[in-house]
Amino acid sequence: METTGKAILLLHCPDRQGIITEVTGFITRNHGNIVYLDQYVDTIEKRLFMRLEWELAGFAIPRLEIKRAIDAEFEHRYDMYTGVYFSDEKPRMAIFVSKMSHCLYDLLARYRAGEWDVDIPCIVSNHEDLRFVAAQFGIPYHVWEVAPDKSNLAEVEQAEMKLLESERVSFIVLARYMQIIGDRMIERYPHNIINIHHSFLPAFVGAKPYHQAYERGVKIIGATSHYVTRELDAGPIIEQDVVRISHNDTPQSLVLKGRDLEKIVLSRAVSKHIERKILTYKNRTIVFG
Repeated sequence: METTGKAILLLHCPDRQGIITEVTGFITRNHGNIVYLDQYVDTIEKRLFMRLEWELAGFAIPRLEIKRAIDAEFEHRYDMYTGVYFSDEKPRMAIFVSKMSHCLYDLLARYRAGEWDVDIPCIVSNHEDLRFVAAQFGIPYHVWEVAPDKSNLAEVEQAEMKLLESERVSFIVLARYMQIIGDRMIERYPHNIINIHHSFLPAFVGAKPYHQAYERGVKIIGATSHYVTRELDAGPIIEQDVVRISHNDTPQSLVLKGRDLEKIVLSRAVSKHIERKILTYKNRTIVFG
């Protein structure tokens, strides 16, 4: 029997009467004390989404057998997808960055302050510019420069994936990493690569989005954090926010406001991912409170 920590169960399946009772009953029969339960039914898709957390102290099923036992009980009967995680197993987060430091500093400051129960074994970049930031926080910094014609992109990605595997990285955060992530890496980390986009998607695309916003006289600007998929900037959205602006703003003030917003939105998305509070289905996310 386990003596410490909590187990976290994320699940979704077609909605049917009695599923919540069945799942909670399974935990209770095996002497698990439930400390968190949140559920949502998508009435359009007719699908149930649920997050359940229970104490492992006294739980009858060994941790390595929990997912197998849950799947044996529910997978075929309810066509149920499940994910099982443990509170005492820290996710390992790699940060990818290019030249802009605002998101990187914010992520590392939250990490150093103990806001997140996470390990950061490495920072990856395509430029040397921010090595000094990694040094300030004592985190190894690895650089692979991508050729302007992208001719070495496959070689770079292979080297990066070798590093991620050796460091047992569980998810990646793109902190304004200005390179396209290749298909192999996306397939290796499905719904585990988090990006921050400098707009309220869908919005102004291409270069200088804040200058485009200024020229259009917009009254709000936004930021969007999403999981990376093969379709550029079209993955499941995790978090978004906006800030109001006025005719008094300049392109420069919009950049400053936008960067502040990017930091906030990205940190919220990372927090939810670390806490195992996100379920993805099709191209949407269910984000529990």
